Amino acid sequence: MSSTSLIELNNVSKTYSTAAGDFPALKNINLKVGGGEFLGIVGKSGAGKSTLLNMINGVDELTEGEVLVAERADGRKLSIHDMSEDARSLWRGKNMGVIYQSFQLLPMLNLLENIMLPMDLSNNFHPRRSRERAMELLQLVELEEHAQKLPAFISGGQQQRVAIARALANDPLILVADEPTGSLDSLTADHIFDVFEHLVHDQGKTIIMVTHDMGLASRFSRSLTIADGELQNGQDALNFDRTTAGQK
Repeated sequence: MSSTSLIELNNVSKTYSTAAGDFPALKNINLKVGGGEFLGIVGKSGAGKSTLLNMINGVDELTEGEVLVAERADGRKLSIHDMSEDARSLWRGKNMGVIYQSFQLLPMLNLLENIMLPMDLSNNFHPRRSRERAMELLQLVELEEHAQKLPAFISGGQQQRVAIARALANDPLILVADEPTGSLDSLTADHIFDVFEHLVHDQGKTIIMVTHDMGLASRFSRSLTIADGELQNGQDALNFDRTTAGQK
């Protein structure tokens, strides 16, 4: 991997205005993520995990600070939140895969069509190549025999594997995963981790995953803790391991 970071968060804060007053969800977050890392962000419910992911993927606006992400071609970093909302959405579709705990599969589309959808939304759709790519991804998550089924006719664990395949549709450098194993049994969760580890070790993907399960910390190449909107590991958040990221 490169000796420079792939993602940088510099003094990122997020405050929500509520009827009861301002609520600081994130407080002065500084974080560097190296290419090829499997980074875990561990914290209790309400600690700020999902908000942190939404700063990294640009779904939500930040209050202060900046989020920089290296572009695919030359390593130069761009500021996600300096882009317009439309440009940010297009950039995210091509460069970052997002995996949700609740899967977010479209119920009226079969599994193959769900995986092809991000290609269409990012102007990457080609009838034959997109279908072949979607089938390859279903094979990666061992669900190719279910390609024509609707999401309602497969299990929750299988739906999560389809969600991972969909996140990979445009071959992004980065995957962000919000509690992807939180509603799964331990055996299925282990399989999901096996898929993630394959993506990091064999395909060079960078994965940032948030979880409330402290017992999963050892599964990541690096683990950080968040509480009350603050990263607790201090300097560890800035010192990613340049020699072992992406290795276990």
